[in-house]
Amino acid sequence: MKDTFYLTDDLAIINFDLVFPSTKSGLMKTPEFKAVVLKYVDRLRDKDPDMYNWLTNNNERKPEQAVEELNALARMALAFDRSELHSPYLDGTDNFLYFIQGLFNFWKRHERYSVTTNRQSDMGTTAFVDANSEFNDLIRDALRTLEQTFASRKNKVFRQQHAGTDAGISCYYNESIQLSERYDFLKQILFIDSIMLRTPLILHPKSNKREGLFEEVKKNPAFTFSGDPDEYFCFPAKVGSLMIYICFHRNYMANGVSCANLFEIATPEEAQGKPDGIVLFGNPDDLGQCTFYHDRDEDLWVGSVSSNPKVDYFGYMKKMVLTLHNVIMMEHGWLPIHGAFINVFLKNGTKKGICLMGDSGAGKSETIEALKSLGNDKIQKLEIVFDDMGTFHIEDGVVYAQGTETGAFVRLDDLDPGTPYRDIDRSIFFNPDKLNSRVITPAAPYPVIVQNHKIDLFAYANNYDDATGLREIEDLEEAKGIFIGGRRMAKGTTQETGLSETYFANPFGPMQKQSKCKPIIDEVFQTLKDNGTFIGEAFTHLGINPDGDDIGIAAEALLKFIEE
Repeated sequence: MKDTFYLTDDLAIINFDLVFPSTKSGLMKTPEFKAVVLKYVDRLRDKDPDMYNWLTNNNERKPEQAVEELNALARMALAFDRSELHSPYLDGTDNFLYFIQGLFNFWKRHERYSVTTNRQSDMGTTAFVDANSEFNDLIRDALRTLEQTFASRKNKVFRQQHAGTDAGISCYYNESIQLSERYDFLKQILFIDSIMLRTPLILHPKSNKREGLFEEVKKNPAFTFSGDPDEYFCFPAKVGSLMIYICFHRNYMANGVSCANLFEIATPEEAQGKPDGIVLFGNPDDLGQCTFYHDRDEDLWVGSVSSNPKVDYFGYMKKMVLTLHNVIMMEHGWLPIHGAFINVFLKNGTKKGICLMGDSGAGKSETIEALKSLGNDKIQKLEIVFDDMGTFHIEDGVVYAQGTETGAFVRLDDLDPGTPYRDIDRSIFFNPDKLNSRVITPAAPYPVIVQNHKIDLFAYANNYDDATGLREIEDLEEAKGIFIGGRRMAKGTTQETGLSETYFANPFGPMQKQSKCKPIIDEVFQTLKDNGTFIGEAFTHLGINPDGDDIGIAAEALLKFIEE
């Protein structure tokens, strides 16, 4: 990032390599600070005309002149008492105090990030964390000093607010990528090495729902990519056993940074060589598409999400990454599973691997939450292998499960009211005040999700039928028909409404690659039956009675199966 500062109406990115004030006065002298003040003054023109007219003396002062005079007064207030200060803005009113407080609130409403290549210190890999803490303290202390000076009283309540950055990233240039020169633009993009998050982190993306499908195309979006590499960052993600470069435009920094709670960040050493896939998120192609392509020459899958306000929703980034993962794994003969897998350890020593499959809103996570509550006195621990997407594969005649993500991206409405608060100190919240609000929280260590896990129960989460509990299906063809049919009653998590069908309940690869997926399904289901695995349905009723307690019946049947 060559710019010192990137500022929009709701986003601020600071390059700590090029600007890092160490004093309150030095902070206020920076062009970056003045840019924030000027943007706030301009905003007041429409939002608070009376304050704007006061600042500009009814337009006799230009906004730029007002900013310089305000800045000079603020710097003097750091060293002198109010009685020693003289300025046209000190007119016997509290307007200047209100202006300072309004400016701080305006700054806090921005999503604020720092970027560094760790050159500002020799303290090691945590230097960028220390820098963010220092910057946070500097801004908060400057506000307190000004408040106390112009309020003519000492503060009595001290709130340790997140005054500086919401997150910081430490970056490097990856020059060891082993791809043809057609992908050389990747070497000009800053790769993320480490991320600092001030949690709980509350973000307000422009969109709150995912629409449409990801389509395979015959033209490589990377070959027509026209974005400025200096405006992009790359999150090198370890997605299951794969390496996928998630390249995102800085306008989608919230999505890119939030990957830290969902995927394992690859080290610079692990990110060398050839990736399995590349995602171009915020592609300036003006196509309004979400597509993927297989570069057979280099055995590389490329996903592209066109820049558009509607894709400012984490689900677009997550699902494009998982789509690439799924099509790659099917090439290896592995079966992608859209579902949740947990290992349940009972206090009596029993252990069972439980997998519930279904599309968004089917009730997978809710059933597991109900199982936790119901079996609290019997369950020693639950080990999450995957919360949304995983794979089944066959080794030595046995079907095993593996995961893809180290975190969980779930609807707040789907969780028990107390659940989000258990991990609030590690969580990222998206639009918690709106319908379909989401949270990302860490769920499982990376070494756990890439291990082989035995499957004892594989059930389809049926949210549309009025049957209850758990049903085992002996007829393999009937079972496959239900799983492949992928029926569910939509709950509003996507654009769909009513009863819908999605091939194998998985629109992220299997639906687009049905001819590739079907033989794998046949082989896996036959092997599961040969292994004596329970195959059936768990009736959640979430589509027909979302406010009822029927899901507890399914959880009770699951607990009974585990105990037996």
